[in-house]
Amino acid sequence: MSSAEPTEQTGPAVREPGRTPRPAAPAPVPPPAPGLAESVRRLADATTTSTALVADALARIEATQPTLNAFRHLRADAALAEAAEADRRLAAGERLPLLGVPVAVKDDTDVAGLPTHFGCDGELPPAVSDSEAVRRLRAAGAIVVGKTNSCELGQWPFTEGPAFGATRNPWNTAHTPGGSSGGSAAAVAAGLVPAALGSDGAGSVRIPAAWTHLVGIKPQRGRISVHPHSDAFQGLTVNGPLARTVADAALLLDAVAGAHPEDFHRPPAVRAADAARRDPGRLRIALAWRPPLTLTGAAPDPEVRRAVTALAETLARLGHHVEEARPRYGLIGLAFVPRATAGIAEFAARHPEPALLDPRTRSALRTGTRLGGRVVRAARAREVRQHRRIGALFDASGFDVLLTPTTAAPPPRIGSFDRLSAWRTDATMAAACPYAWPWNVLGWPGVNVPAGFTRTGLPVGAQLLGPSRSEERLIALAAQLEDDLRWYEHRPPV
Repeated sequence: MSSAEPTEQTGPAVREPGRTPRPAAPAPVPPPAPGLAESVRRLADATTTSTALVADALARIEATQPTLNAFRHLRADAALAEAAEADRRLAAGERLPLLGVPVAVKDDTDVAGLPTHFGCDGELPPAVSDSEAVRRLRAAGAIVVGKTNSCELGQWPFTEGPAFGATRNPWNTAHTPGGSSGGSAAAVAAGLVPAALGSDGAGSVRIPAAWTHLVGIKPQRGRISVHPHSDAFQGLTVNGPLARTVADAALLLDAVAGAHPEDFHRPPAVRAADAARRDPGRLRIALAWRPPLTLTGAAPDPEVRRAVTALAETLARLGHHVEEARPRYGLIGLAFVPRATAGIAEFAARHPEPALLDPRTRSALRTGTRLGGRVVRAARAREVRQHRRIGALFDASGFDVLLTPTTAAPPPRIGSFDRLSAWRTDATMAAACPYAWPWNVLGWPGVNVPAGFTRTGLPVGAQLLGPSRSEERLIALAAQLEDDLRWYEHRPPV
């Protein structure tokens, strides 16, 4: 087991405790990781080994840690031992969906033997067992090489903090990769690992996917277990995959999907990988520019609007009916705030040293404590009416998919949120990212797809949103777009 240790210039470096760095010239960095499906194919064809894939991933992580700082913890020795065992199993003819393939998980996810810091400072005990999602990854044969950085308790659309430094965007290291799954997004975009798991409580998979040119799936609530939490962040948070292609994201989703016996939410199974190979048919797509009410005057940046407009035109060229529409969001923020802050309060209260938490976290803890109990129960009780009101876009108006920008702005510069008060942080965040969080309140699925780049080369994204349990339709549509736009051919200059 190894963990991040801070350095003076660039934040934490990931290495084994007690290992003394040598001043020798750095070893050559392996080329970017092959995709998830391609890694599976190469292992099955015996054109590579799990040991080689894992060793290359670890080398890439070590080489880029001073610049990207994507990882909080590495499992170097354990991962290499698991890779050697995977090679023995592969040689014996065993096949599993991800046998021998290296992946990463976000540091809000329990991995036995590693602490779950979730972006926080301080000493925390190691987890005694894997989360259900990690258990399923292991059952599929995947090898978890490490845990990626997250902002403190997953609250913000940037991945920075005193506990680990700043995680940087591979497309431009002066900018954030987004958050809160910024470490996972940076790791996949830079080709350190083929795919990674993140979590999404207000856009935390879709926002960093948009800002790093990735596919990010926020599945239906309950699709991927959040156990040992039964209802993370009052039902707002789900786990979801980040990958460079729709097929890879779908493959990872299939591998980790499924409920723990104690889970509250149990949607029927989907076959995501099959959906990625399916024609979506001709769909009616609503294009919405106006976000829900945030009192920030949020509107899409002209470059975001240009990119999403081009994506809408591509959908029309592919035969879909695209029409501007306006979802009836209502005052959905009044349901989101109590649930989000109560969730933060629940997680923050478990920290053994509350004084180490960011002042903005302590402010959210106080707000969440005040809004807990009856207020949060009332907020959750409104969800059925919200389903009916917003769902009228699909049920009454006959649309199949809602298309919106994933964010209103391109990725901000590192440090843009430094020294802001809690209120100013929330207002700035709401102005930059007003589109994603309503689907967390509803518990419905969404997929970020790359929408292109600003004139200065920063990625932006669009989200495909659907009603309850519509992942397969969204994945099929995303795959059709990918076949046409071939966004996976563009890589950052790392």
